Amino acid sequence: MNLPYSTRTMNLGHLLDQTARRLPDHPAMIHGERRWNWEQMRSRVDAMARLLASKGIGKGDRVLVQSPNNNQMWESLWASLKLGAVWVPANFRGAPNDLRWMAELTQPKLLICHADFPDHAAICDLPVLAIGQADFGPDIDAELAGFETSPLRAADVERDDPAWLFFTSGSTGKPKAAVLTHGQMGFVIANHLADLIPGTTEQDASLVVAPLSHGAGIHQMLQVARGVPSILPEGGFDPQEIWRLVQEHRVSNMFTVPTIVKLLTEHPAVEEFDHSSLRHVIYAGAPMYRADQIRALEKLGLVLVQYFGLGEVTGCITVLPARLHEADEGWALEGSCGMPRTGIQVEIQDEAGNPLPPGETGELCVTGGAVFAGYWNNPEANAKSFRNGWFRTGDLGHMDERGFFFLTGRESDMFISGGSNIHPREIEEKLLLHPEIAECAVIGMPDPKWGEVGVAICVTRDGGQPELGEWLGSKLARYKLPRRFEFWETLPKSGYGKITKKLVREELIRRDAGAGVG
Repeated sequence: MNLPYSTRTMNLGHLLDQTARRLPDHPAMIHGERRWNWEQMRSRVDAMARLLASKGIGKGDRVLVQSPNNNQMWESLWASLKLGAVWVPANFRGAPNDLRWMAELTQPKLLICHADFPDHAAICDLPVLAIGQADFGPDIDAELAGFETSPLRAADVERDDPAWLFFTSGSTGKPKAAVLTHGQMGFVIANHLADLIPGTTEQDASLVVAPLSHGAGIHQMLQVARGVPSILPEGGFDPQEIWRLVQEHRVSNMFTVPTIVKLLTEHPAVEEFDHSSLRHVIYAGAPMYRADQIRALEKLGLVLVQYFGLGEVTGCITVLPARLHEADEGWALEGSCGMPRTGIQVEIQDEAGNPLPPGETGELCVTGGAVFAGYWNNPEANAKSFRNGWFRTGDLGHMDERGFFFLTGRESDMFISGGSNIHPREIEEKLLLHPEIAECAVIGMPDPKWGEVGVAICVTRDGGQPELGEWLGSKLARYKLPRRFEFWETLPKSGYGKITKKLVREELIRRDAGAGVG
């Protein structure tokens, strides 16, 4: 049967056009005292697209962005999309050399840089547009005054045309640039709306508590599709201010990571402000320990939504909706990262790529419309990450008889001690049940007798150093017990607020070297 076939798809920038037509006067973004409605945002985006075009930006060209959250940074995404260009946002907390490396990899034609980062602008040797007054480039807002604001038709795009180069968190080595396409992201937005924030309308409000350069940016695209205003806090991370904004704007959804949920729900301000408007507090980027889940549920009620996913699959692997976050002890789904996302197939595979039956541990592999198009200019990583059409996540786990998935940890986190495979997450889950432990990380370190042994790095609530070996001994098999317990004031975190084993390991090696351990 012969059917017409087309790879043409909707340019994602059209989402903004649709919302501006439908809700021109409805608030789109609120940042302190400043507000923009959807028509104003559409006008600014179309003027910015014309500005970028005047700088030589066209279909397929990359636009590098170095900026914290603000309206211009967010508008640069939509302007790039409408031109068919590729948005390349950096983690603004990165060093100048990090940005130079991203520029070398992606070969952008232009840098959009916030005025607070002159060293980043200087190191890249690119034409620059500045967000705010800066001496390294013309100010975007001043430049926009000379450009037409009438509706600009979005460029024609194919399903596999790149839209966003999404840098992975870089838990091992340098971050890689995952290619997110127009067709893939159209699927992702629909999937997120169905699985994460069902029933969302323009009457909702969304609070941005993470950098728009990463997962929060994906989440805010959903708000554009539904006409939901996005509220940007001013300044750095401040739980008091976040809870105040939740109350003031009747916030119904927010996207963050487990460590931020933990900080927000342990802060006294959670008791001071009304957060009853919250329906979906979405956490991702890392598993959330059960002890932290229970604490958050006691404060917020059944509003937690967990999703497991990587940047390469744009978050779309599994979901554990709010209704399945029961706080009762003995909960049957304790430790689960949920069920497969709508339209996504997940499989536990052995080292040869064969599917494993329920209960057996292997690597989580995934296929479906949310899987990225590959890494930008990195054929070695692509060859390693794909097998028989499946994307290999590098995460270990198992599936139960009902199709719910349970993560054991990253393949790279597992260590072998005395010939036994040890998965740090199991140990960390137990440690966090201790009333004095606020955070912890377990890593494997070289040992002349056992090959590797576990080292547990803990942060306590009051700065104490409780005895943990005997306490943990009643909860774990002896061979899984850490051989060392370290107590630090804080654990190092990535720019996105996640505890990463790579950073913890580097800090432990540094401290051991300073103390003559080794």
